[in-house]
Amino acid sequence: MVLGAAFLALGCVAQHSGAAWQEAVDRQTGQLGYRNWIVIAEASFPAHNRPGTRLITADAEVPEVLDYVLNTLERTENVRPQLYLTRELRSVENDFAPGIDELRKRLQVSFHGHETTSLDQQSLMTLVESANRSFDVLVIRTTTALPYSSVFIELQPGYWDVDSEIRLRERIRQEQLQKIVRPH
Repeated sequence: MVLGAAFLALGCVAQHSGAAWQEAVDRQTGQLGYRNWIVIAEASFPAHNRPGTRLITADAEVPEVLDYVLNTLERTENVRPQLYLTRELRSVENDFAPGIDELRKRLQVSFHGHETTSLDQQSLMTLVESANRSFDVLVIRTTTALPYSSVFIELQPGYWDVDSEIRLRERIRQEQLQKIVRPH
């Protein structure tokens, strides 16, 4: 996995086993909001060195951690998850990465019915790096040792959606046009 220089080292790595990683996830996700990211990462995912990046090491596999994180996010009205998978995941063959077919099946259950978007891994890494310039990123490194199996979650407002934002912007634009046409 080739990544940018921003992903070289992290000064403080939290190692968690058993329920401790779940408590850390609860604590950390409670502090996140719109435009923050959560990466549920495979075992070789690099540590980050940017401020605002938090790392939890979970003694569990990607599907189990994803299931837990989504359950946690679904209990709040503040944010909703936008899920991204690496485009490469669907092309990895079980002959070259034994267990990948089973992982894909387990992930489907862990998605909780949320739609996913596939982007190539480098694009996802670029999105996370860009977001990390201004917003926090939580990386949960798992024990999953399969290529391209990380799941990326961009947090969206839980009580405001894209359609609402579009309607608001259109209303503001109309109000501005009316002021131009009929100045007070």
